[in-house]
Amino acid sequence: MAFVQPVTLADRGLHLVPLELAHEDGLRAAAADGELWKLRITSVPEPEQTRAYIESALQMRAEGHRFAFAVTEAATGRVLGSTSFHDILPAVKRVEIGYTWYARSVQRSHVNTTCKLLMMGHAFDTLGCHVVGWRTDNYNFASQKAIERLGAKKDGVIRGHALRRDGTIRDTVMYSMRAGEWPEARAQLLYLRGLHA
Repeated sequence: MAFVQPVTLADRGLHLVPLELAHEDGLRAAAADGELWKLRITSVPEPEQTRAYIESALQMRAEGHRFAFAVTEAATGRVLGSTSFHDILPAVKRVEIGYTWYARSVQRSHVNTTCKLLMMGHAFDTLGCHVVGWRTDNYNFASQKAIERLGAKKDGVIRGHALRRDGTIRDTVMYSMRAGEWPEARAQLLYLRGLHA
């Protein structure tokens, strides 16, 4: 049995539903809101690569390495973006949260904080994870700030770690949160989310 089982997570008008091929048009529209695939520091699929992006995520789910969600608006079903559990390590009860991107029109709203609260809550409270991790491009300063706002601690930088979409080699900034840090982080995130209600 897979460590991360299919589940729908919901709060504050958002649903995180298991990503499926049926989300292709919605994902393409979300990525087009801001032409997000033009950012060299993200994994947003180009329009013609959306189906392959989903197929890759489904293959990784079957292999137990990644569980991708479509982030949808509960009232309309509109796809707002995607996020995933990845680098899933059941033996040490660790997951990472990543492959996260949202349509430009919902960035800097409650969407990211709500999604992270849902995923962190599922990881720590339901799956019993000891550690949740994040990683990002060393030049993705917005992502680094967002991860730090979650209460994650910077573990370090892995130099020469991965390829960017333009073929350059990136350094990867690694972050993590331990289970004992989650209650305080949750309280702070709920407070911050209340400020952006």
